[in-house]
Amino acid sequence: MRPATQLRVIAGLVVASSGLLAYLTPWGSPGWIGIPLLAIAVLAAESAPINVTVARQRVTFTLTEGVVGAAFLLAAGTWTILAVLLGLVPTLIATRQSALKFQYALAQYFIGTATAAFVVTHLGDGVPAAVVGMAVWWVVNQVVSAIPLSIMSGERFVSMVFEDAPLHGVHAAGTTSIGLLAAWLAINAPFGLLGLLVPVILLWISFDEQTSKTGEARLFAELARGQEQAITHSVDISARVVLTAAARVLGGADVELIVVEHEGPVVYSGDESGRTQRRADDEAFDLPWVLRALGARGVLTGSEAGRPFCSAVVGDADQPMAMLIARRPAGTSGFGRREAALAGVLVNQAKSWLSVASLAASRDEAVARADAADEAARSLGNIGADTAPALGMLRDSATRLAHLAGGSSGTSGEEAVTDIVDELHAVERAVASLLGAIALAADPSLRDLDDEFSDTALPGRRDEDWTTTGLVNKSELVL
Repeated sequence: MRPATQLRVIAGLVVASSGLLAYLTPWGSPGWIGIPLLAIAVLAAESAPINVTVARQRVTFTLTEGVVGAAFLLAAGTWTILAVLLGLVPTLIATRQSALKFQYALAQYFIGTATAAFVVTHLGDGVPAAVVGMAVWWVVNQVVSAIPLSIMSGERFVSMVFEDAPLHGVHAAGTTSIGLLAAWLAINAPFGLLGLLVPVILLWISFDEQTSKTGEARLFAELARGQEQAITHSVDISARVVLTAAARVLGGADVELIVVEHEGPVVYSGDESGRTQRRADDEAFDLPWVLRALGARGVLTGSEAGRPFCSAVVGDADQPMAMLIARRPAGTSGFGRREAALAGVLVNQAKSWLSVASLAASRDEAVARADAADEAARSLGNIGADTAPALGMLRDSATRLAHLAGGSSGTSGEEAVTDIVDELHAVERAVASLLGAIALAADPSLRDLDDEFSDTALPGRRDEDWTTTGLVNKSELVL
């Protein structure tokens, strides 16, 4: 059976069991405002998830436990099931969950709320019954949420049940305690709710600040780890480091970074594993998300084709150095305010990194050009030194040939013809020497050929004969 089919069958069984529990649970007395008030509270809690990254694993919490716990203490009953589901549906629609996830999430909250309401109503009213009911809520949700994880990953079901259970348990206990305290104060001391607001706000600010600092610490730790590889200040290495750091800090997102390099826009893509790809794309800045980010002139979050995204401009929007976008799979939670703030910190750091790398690359290119120009000047000097004897010989031969042709050399007949032929041979050798000097300037290693054949016996030649590399031999006999 396919995993999707298994999950649909399990969801159907869960819904059937939940319906039976709801039938056995009294309706309760929520009053006319109870259902809409609880539905709105659940909607608000589910719309503001808290994302915490632990050991590169992103964990999401909500305040739903506290809201449901308060409802159980105020008026437990079947009505809480309806209110919770009514508050959950708009959130699932807004996040564009798939049909399977939509169905399974409703089934999970249905069985959790129905079981907890059944336990609370049969234990009686009061704080102890609400505490037991919320403990049952947490256990049922932990078990039901482990089923798809086990099926999709192939891991053991029991290990998935206890995956991050301590962390989830502590959060659920804290959130439930606040909800129960608020409900107790609403019943016994309504004005005490005002006093509860102060520690709740302080706790929220402290948690928000701590989460932000933890995220920034992880960001700079990732950048510092990548800096060990970026000793050469290469644009390529700096871009890959920034790409991997962004993926890890933003919760395992798929990231693209478009960098403006000397050859044009270059697109780097990768994820938190550190594996990155590089490709040149001249039309990269025409992509819709790039134009949208340039128009926003800052960090932009949203959803595109069901996938949450977070994009930003590195550098000035009028002359951007790079463009960054991180995407999460469809159906997952979007990028929150803290993650947008982290993206802003990352963009500022990436700006300095890419600036230094670009300057270093420009410096290296300038040094390479200067070395090439120096080598070219040296080669031209060598050509001039090596070809000077051959050019002088050609000038002298041309003068002698002119005298022989004009009859002013004092020779005639066969002797004159012989002298002309000898001069032509000298011109031929001088031209060969000139070509050899040019070849030697282009490839200095050819000079080793003269040394290699220096010990080889060659036919005897006249004084001031020429080698093929433009060198004059002053000895009477050149071997």
